Amino acid sequence: KLIGARYFDKGYISYYHHPDNRSFSSPRDNDGHGTHTLSTAAGSTVRNASIFGFAHGTAKGGSPRARVVAYKVCWSSSDGEGTCLDADILAAFDAAIGDGVDIISASLGGGPTDYIMEGFAIGSFHAVSSGISVVASGGNDGPVPSTVSNVAPWIFTIAASTLDRDFPSQVSLGNNITLT
Repeated sequence: KLIGARYFDKGYISYYHHPDNRSFSSPRDNDGHGTHTLSTAAGSTVRNASIFGFAHGTAKGGSPRARVVAYKVCWSSSDGEGTCLDADILAAFDAAIGDGVDIISASLGGGPTDYIMEGFAIGSFHAVSSGISVVASGGNDGPVPSTVSNVAPWIFTIAASTLDRDFPSQVSLGNNITLT
């Protein structure tokens, strides 16, 4: 599945004047986000999957036979939030274009901004101009107006919806009352 991995931190180091010491100075992540996004994009078929006994079925990524190269561009900042600098994002797009990838699937985003001011929109435009499809997350904010990210018209922006099922649990209180 994972046939290569690269990381880009020169923008981060230039801006903060030191390497990130809260995450690995390598393509490896420290919170599992890379593993999660890889399995979403290219995870193999798993039959009889469930979540704690609920939602039985078959799970698989969007392209289970795909081969994946990971490009890490986000780093921890002093406030504990992720920092993804445009210089690193653009360097990763340039590398992916040079590597000859077919599709870029990215889990990056922030609030909507003007295309000419956003590294991800600029990099994805160059990728699309080179014949590479770009798929990106719509973000984790909302559901209020103007919270979807990656809205440039050349990006396939994918967003989640609500679930069509419940995951009930029983809670027993000390006074012999049980709630679902």
